[in-house]
Amino acid sequence: MSYAGHPLSLSRLTSPPFPLLPPPTTAVFSAATGYTPPFTPVKFQRLSLLRRSASRDNYIGNGGGGAGGNGKNNGGSGGGYWWSNFFNFDKRRSLLLLPIFRNEDTFIDSVLSCKPLLLFLVSASSSITCCLLLASFVQAKTNNGEIVYEIRGGKRSELVPDYSKDEFVLTKTMWSRLWPDSTSGSFVSNLWMQCKELTTTLFLPEGFPESVTSDYLEYALWRGVQGVAAQISGVLATQALLYAVGLGKGAIPTAAAINWVLKDGIGYLSKILLSNYGRHFDVNPKSWRLFADLLENAAYGLEILTPAFPHLFVPIGAVAGAGRSAASLIQAATRSCFYAGFAAQRNFAEVIAKGEAQGMVSKAIGIMLGIALANCTRSSTSLALASFGVVTWIHMFCNLKSYQSIQLRTLNPYRASLVFSEYLLSGLVPSVKEVNDEEPLFPAAILNLKAAYETQTEVLSVHAKQAAAGILRRLQLGSKLSDVATSQEDVLALFELYKNEGYILTEHEGRFCIVLKESSSPQDMLKSLFHVNYLYWLETNAGIKSSSVANDCRPGGRLQMSLEYVEREFNHVKTDGEVAGWVTDSLIARPLPIRIRLDYAAVSSVAEG
Repeated sequence: MSYAGHPLSLSRLTSPPFPLLPPPTTAVFSAATGYTPPFTPVKFQRLSLLRRSASRDNYIGNGGGGAGGNGKNNGGSGGGYWWSNFFNFDKRRSLLLLPIFRNEDTFIDSVLSCKPLLLFLVSASSSITCCLLLASFVQAKTNNGEIVYEIRGGKRSELVPDYSKDEFVLTKTMWSRLWPDSTSGSFVSNLWMQCKELTTTLFLPEGFPESVTSDYLEYALWRGVQGVAAQISGVLATQALLYAVGLGKGAIPTAAAINWVLKDGIGYLSKILLSNYGRHFDVNPKSWRLFADLLENAAYGLEILTPAFPHLFVPIGAVAGAGRSAASLIQAATRSCFYAGFAAQRNFAEVIAKGEAQGMVSKAIGIMLGIALANCTRSSTSLALASFGVVTWIHMFCNLKSYQSIQLRTLNPYRASLVFSEYLLSGLVPSVKEVNDEEPLFPAAILNLKAAYETQTEVLSVHAKQAAAGILRRLQLGSKLSDVATSQEDVLALFELYKNEGYILTEHEGRFCIVLKESSSPQDMLKSLFHVNYLYWLETNAGIKSSSVANDCRPGGRLQMSLEYVEREFNHVKTDGEVAGWVTDSLIARPLPIRIRLDYAAVSSVAEG
């Protein structure tokens, strides 16, 4: 065979693993013109596709015989040596065959040497794809339409109506519609159904979505994304600590270990000290959980800064460790509040177990992405801080969205005040979603600053929001009797008025003071808060203000009149609240640990004397 008068040796020519591209311009190959091909590897004898490099061995080329082609100079078998090096980025030179990359060795080397970046991109794309598939699957399972299932043993299969046969049949997937009578379609369909059932079994409570509340899905999805971001921050922080302690610079292992133990040991003390405030966590779990996330991110930021100040490793690490320990305690304490609200069928243990399984998936994905990102940043503190800033923004945004999606059905002082105030103003009990959307995620001191700028909801009025904020500022649950009643006449009047109640309520120096009896229950605390709301309503809408305690306790007085109304209406508002979805059997509050024990025989003798 000849080309332009020159014989070409094409002995044992086989198809290369990738196609040869034509040159970008049309030219005639001849010795007379002296034309040089646009790409160097054109040595057709024994099919040498790539030129040799002075810095590398002969890893491809000078082969081609045998079954499937030779991959090295010394021969090979089946498939060739090119496939074994396909994923080796340092040896990939295939792009040199493309005309647009000819004579660009430096450019190709710089691109292909970014292994950590390529690993990060691959991990990120795969993680996002998995999350989207899971979200679409879960969204399909929460369809509001009526679904008919066939239950055999513990297996539940969805049925769809077949109007041509007037019967219900098993639902068909996309693959079974494409191949209705083929074996491959049936195999793919069964495989897809098995994957769906396995995902449901591993990550969703049994009986989903009926076994959990409507806000469970949105919370789980947002928590999954924030879990990934948290693990990425953790990997970056751990790498920074290792650099700071000197593990990458030949430090003495014993000294590094001592510094690490000191850091963790001092940090653990914060968890012990913070446990004394555990009684406050379940009153406002959203606020405390958001505070814990902020504290955790601040601790990660301090740990990432340690390589810049290696001589301050122990103090900075101790402060960061204390923050992380405190954050983990608050997160563990508040997590049970959320899971208890999700368990619509009282399946607390299962909801907690599935939540832990979902968290493990998020952690695994986050660790992979964190390792890839850490390989890119390495010991650069500036790059680590920049990456940490982006990840922290994603983390806090997902946390905020997840907490806003939670609909707590229990009543704390603020939610109860919103419900009672709206009931007194309009006679309606607001829904669970409206009250939870209104509840702020910040301390009560700024509730009044927020009310003027909020939009009007369907049921909640601006006056009810202002009343709830005002009541919460003036409420004192668990007051001392000696602080609110200074004379014997006042004490005897209060004892006589509230002899059948589990609490004593009066107003003192502008505050609503609730004195709890020894036999007081959470139901009595809820009733006392409804009483407070009615006193506030009398003050703001009827203009009836407090005078002396003894006068308010007499017939027709402010306290006596309000107590009669509470005894008449409290059961009504409880019933309406239960219909709206509220748990009205108690008030979630942590009053001051002060109780009084009354001996009414002695009180009667004192009154008669």
